[in-house]
Amino acid sequence: DEHYLQYRLRSVEYLGERLVKAGVPILMPPGGHAIYLNARKFLTHIPPEQFPGQSLVVELYRQGGIRSVEIGSVMFGRMSGTGTFVPARMELVRLAIPRRVYTQSHIDYVIEVVVECFAKRGEFPGYRITEEPPMLRHFTAKFEPMG
Repeated sequence: DEHYLQYRLRSVEYLGERLVKAGVPILMPPGGHAIYLNARKFLTHIPPEQFPGQSLVVELYRQGGIRSVEIGSVMFGRMSGTGTFVPARMELVRLAIPRRVYTQSHIDYVIEVVVECFAKRGEFPGYRITEEPPMLRHFTAKFEPMG
């Protein structure tokens, strides 16, 4: 359905445009199915080893029930052979837009919550991993806030 496809693409573009207008750092250009928040630029006070993407994921859910996914140092960071932390190249949070689920008012709500989180960003803590499996830690690791 070409009309639906155009509506879907435009909804994601609209989300990206509104976030950029509010000063929220996103990966450009917006994708066709998701917006990627730049957690490194969003939470400049949180170093990669304290997982800024995870902090943002937690706060989006806490502040507004927004489910998202960290695509950064939780998913791709690692310890080197010398025991030094090697962060991911990017610290992103994906806001995926599922097909045929959200209306314009849902997208507006997501914008409202993300912008509110951006305004409060200095209050968000970094996180430390308290438990992780040997592989694919991003699925089942446990965290606690720093400080």
